[in-house]
Amino acid sequence: MEYSHYSVMLKECIESLNIKPGGIYVDATLGMGGHSYEIASRLSGGRLIAIDRDSKALERSGERLKPFMDRISLVHGNFRDMEAVLDGLGIDKVDGMLFDLGVSSPQLDESERGFSYMADAPLDMRMDRDDPITASDIVNSWPKDKIKRILYDFGEERYAPRIAEEITRYRQNKKIETTLELVGIIKSAMPASALREKQHPAKRSFQAIRIAVNDELEAISQVLSTAADRLNTGGRLAVISFHSLEDRIVKNAIASRENGCTCPRDFPVCVCGFEQTLKSVTRRPILPEADEISVNPRSRSAKLRVAERV
Repeated sequence: MEYSHYSVMLKECIESLNIKPGGIYVDATLGMGGHSYEIASRLSGGRLIAIDRDSKALERSGERLKPFMDRISLVHGNFRDMEAVLDGLGIDKVDGMLFDLGVSSPQLDESERGFSYMADAPLDMRMDRDDPITASDIVNSWPKDKIKRILYDFGEERYAPRIAEEITRYRQNKKIETTLELVGIIKSAMPASALREKQHPAKRSFQAIRIAVNDELEAISQVLSTAADRLNTGGRLAVISFHSLEDRIVKNAIASRENGCTCPRDFPVCVCGFEQTLKSVTRRPILPEADEISVNPRSRSAKLRVAERV
């Protein structure tokens, strides 16, 4: 099956990474390999480490990247294990890292993956099909309060109590088995005014469940807090996020390395021991251009933040 795949903010990412032909780069979320292709094509003597937890993504992107495999190391793994991956390859420092935190088009479009609220499929949502927890486990087994909390915390869903209540009521009589079955439950819990909003009523809940299944937010915070330590001076960190919660985590992770001094403002010098390791390349996130959104509507919510090692 062929996929129409558009790498989000491709031009902006490549420009932001400021690629050196002989540099070492990490694409920590390979996906379909669009960003990696452009990075690798600019290397001569350099190296690209491309990581993805989805074995199908590695297989597909491997075909795409064949012209450059002499300079690419494909790694099946989670981006949270980036440091271990680099250590295993004998790499201490790199010149740039890219994280694309979105779900790829094939993952959304393959019905059996269960990521989309627009097509009927088994409730799965795992990035790595070998992971133990599925969306079905969450909606059918987790207690009501825990479901409510992830809907609030990960989806910023204001109707979280009503949705969690309806999920637990429904599953008392029947196991929730498919994505559209879950969509129907979510809709039935929401007021009519919410169903008339432009955004799909299940979008926030599906986002929250996907994050919980893949333990994404904790991984993002952990890896970005240490990513700066693996960058050479002048190396760039580029991160694409797709919802406000992710963007806030990225922003705070960069800020903690940029201006994390805890001394009172009236102190003449820093005495807390803070050492700046990152500086933002742009103060505001970079947004996709209108032309890109018209071709790839999924890029509409994307934000790119870029920082440099100092």
